Amino acid sequence: MDPFIALADPVRRELLRALASGPARVVDLAARHPISRPAVSKHLRLLTEAGLATVEDRGRERHYALARPGLAPVRALLDELAGYRPPIPESAFDALDLEVRRTVHDRRAGTDAAPGTDAAPGTGRPQEESA
Repeated sequence: MDPFIALADPVRRELLRALASGPARVVDLAARHPISRPAVSKHLRLLTEAGLATVEDRGRERHYALARPGLAPVRALLDELAGYRPPIPESAFDALDLEVRRTVHDRRAGTDAAPGTDAAPGTGRPQEESA
């Protein structure tokens, strides 16, 4: 079974969280969930098939443990996705923000008119002559 399919179920993710703290018996894991012991056993079997858990028989009890090497495909995907960067670097947005602020400031100060022109303050357009 694909580990991603196994991780798709919230009950199985909770079982893995419980197993991360150490091996556990089915009865102990079933006590934490509102589902039957056979249902928990089925989830654990699927986790084992996916390589995310191991099982060890100890007499009449089965002890399950987290199989950390089984998480390698998940970790590899997350590492791959973390390596992707947006097409526009964050620094470009910082520079754009600075330029927008500078333009707004210049317009408020009335300095956006070209030198040598009679512009209405803050508009950049020539002033109309008053009659």
